[in-house]
Amino acid sequence: MKVTYDDHHDLLYIEFDSSSVRVRNEDVGEGVVLDVAEDGRIMGIEILGASQLVNLEKLLPVEFARAG
Repeated sequence: MKVTYDDHHDLLYIEFDSSSVRVRNEDVGEGVVLDVAEDGRIMGIEILGASQLVNLEKLLPVEFARAG
């Protein structure tokens, strides 16, 4: 599992599987999007506006991604 945070876009991504497979995005509400493989496995979770929904300090250490 890999957790990354993009502070420029305030986006948190939790990756469960890094395999190169085709995924579909499922909006499950409140800024949470699931990446779901064709076989139904959840490959990752994207959280938009993460600093408003998640206590980021409790997730440390995370890998920070900076745009630019």
